[in-house]
Amino acid sequence: MAEIAAARTMTVADYMAAANAYYYATRDPLGAAGDFTTAPEISQMFGEMVGIWIADLWSRAKRPAFRYVELGPGRGTLAADALRAMARFGCVPAGTHLVETSPTLRAEQRARLPGAMHHDEVDALPDDAPLIVVANEFFDALPIHQYVRTANGWRERWWNAAMALPRRSREISRPTKRSPLPCAASPTA
Repeated sequence: MAEIAAARTMTVADYMAAANAYYYATRDPLGAAGDFTTAPEISQMFGEMVGIWIADLWSRAKRPAFRYVELGPGRGTLAADALRAMARFGCVPAGTHLVETSPTLRAEQRARLPGAMHHDEVDALPDDAPLIVVANEFFDALPIHQYVRTANGWRERWWNAAMALPRRSREISRPTKRSPLPCAASPTA
């Protein structure tokens, strides 16, 4: 949060990244004591169905060696349920890899999945076998770049600490070299 407070302005994506890093590093946000819950925390059937789908996919692909990967695995509940269901069909991955940056959630994951390997980013995943990647609700919280179209062309929206204060909010945008749409013409300054 110090990064956010100290910044005069930052892109919406940078603001979201800093807020997410603080939020997930300081608490377990899941369940009755947290801020929200996800399907794997409500019923093991969700993870088991994912595991059965993976076992079916693996079987139809002629049973190759593969690695199970989960992005943003929360407490590890989905992975534990999926891996258990997969094992009933003889589908055992060559490794379990979790992309997670929260120390709080990594501790929960270690308790449920003692053999899993943790990674801070997708680029660190192994590339020596096919990956089956699961990402339940992961994309919901990813930082995004937000754009506004002005008389001067596309501009990236920026965030300012003053915007969080009542009655002080104002639009901040800066020229961008990126187009928000792949088919859009290059923005002008």
